[in-house]
Amino acid sequence: MKQLPLDREEYIEQTYFFRNYRERLEDDIPSQIILATIYEEILATTKLPMAIDFLKAEILLTGRISDGMEKLSHYFTPFQTYILKNAEDDKSKFDQKMGLKILEREAEYRSENPTSAGLFIYQFECIARNRLGYHNGLDVISKDTLYNDDWSAWIRKLKIQLGSVDFADLLYFRSQHFVDEQQRIPGKEDFAPQYPILFSAQDGRIAKANHDRDPLYMFAALQRQLGYPDVPRSIAKLDKSLFHPALEARLHKIETRLQLMDSELKGNFDLNQFIVKDPDFNDKDLD
Repeated sequence: MKQLPLDREEYIEQTYFFRNYRERLEDDIPSQIILATIYEEILATTKLPMAIDFLKAEILLTGRISDGMEKLSHYFTPFQTYILKNAEDDKSKFDQKMGLKILEREAEYRSENPTSAGLFIYQFECIARNRLGYHNGLDVISKDTLYNDDWSAWIRKLKIQLGSVDFADLLYFRSQHFVDEQQRIPGKEDFAPQYPILFSAQDGRIAKANHDRDPLYMFAALQRQLGYPDVPRSIAKLDKSLFHPALEARLHKIETRLQLMDSELKGNFDLNQFIVKDPDFNDKDLD
């Protein structure tokens, strides 16, 4: 049986938890210490401190936080568990810090005025961008607490339709905009679809405008126009050094010494390169 959505204050504290968990991992703090210290920072009137206490014991036992989240299915959604399970998979290239950032932004969106359409677009793009698998990904998305039975049934059908039907068309045919266009056709003024309408007219207009285009363009347009949450993306830091500054300086010294040894072996060692001339010294003073 599907659980009811949590209170707003739960999602606010989840946002804080996922954000600080990620930031402290970036500072190379072990997960066990993070869970032990952040426990005291969470609002005591929420259920999150009890969940963190359970996760702390579970990570000491199995080494994975996702195993504990899976056992707390009445609190964490299947999508949240699925994201961290992929991040903690030894064979996966999906980064745990990116997974926590995804959950942080999702919890933040839930704490505001979330809609089923906005949450679905966000979750689906997260699955698509990070290549987490459509079959299992759509299955866990369909079990989310924010979707009613009509939404869940449609999401499960997507597993069959993806690849054979353009994704923008799948959204367009389930939007109010499609119904409005059909009713403008002469003789179809009383047109009524035999399936539930899930997306708004504006969703449908954007989906139709992106027919036969990359779905990422449609996602970006929905985010700009309707305020749907942006999916975090990993950005390569090209200006960041590959080595620690102290190690890099030591390697530079070793490289300089090897060059000097090579010059001495070849017989072209020149001491003049080490002579520092005083700018105030004048050679004419020696005459």
